[in-house]
This record gives sequence, C-alpha cells and structure tokens, in this order.
Amino acid sequence: MSAKAERLHLRLDERQKALLEAASQAAGDSVSTFVLKAATEAAADVLADRRAFLLDEQAWRVFDEALQRPAEDVAGLRELLTGSTVLDSPASGSGR
Repeated sequence: MSAKAERLHLRLDERQKALLEAASQAAGDSVSTFVLKAATEAAADVLADRRAFLLDEQAWRVFDEALQRPAEDVAGLRELLTGSTVLDSPASGSGR
C-alpha cells in the first residue's frame, strides 16, 4: 500500500460523530480507517454499474444485436425532448 499523503476534512454533528465512533469501535477499527473503508466501498458500488456489467451469453447476444441495429426515430420523441416543460419559466416556454 502506498503512503497516504492526501487529507479529507469532514464536518459532522455530535450524533453523526458518536455513530461513527461506535461503529468503528464495533468493527475494531479507528474512526479514520472505518470511514475510509466505508466511503471507498460506497464509492466503488456507485461507480460499478457505470463501468462494467455482466451478461450471460444469451443476454449478451440480445444486447449486441440491439447495439448493431441502426438508430430509429421514435414518433413524438424529438418534440417531447425539445418542447417546453413544467420546469421551464413562463417566459421561456411556449405556454403549454
């Protein structure tokens, strides 16, 4: 493992600190080790489905065939994506 040179500062309330201290003690780790381990695992989980996904052979075939098909226009999709929405300000929308 390489030497750690970076720092991450966190602000937390008393309840959060007490919870982290109790959990780290139960896990047999320091608070820093516990928080770093938990945060790193959570970050890896968040990113996992954005980097790689596993398919069996049949699912891969279906997925690959879908990728090979030429793009198609979906009726109404262009208008839906370019029209105004309830989130647009009244001045910028078309008055829907």
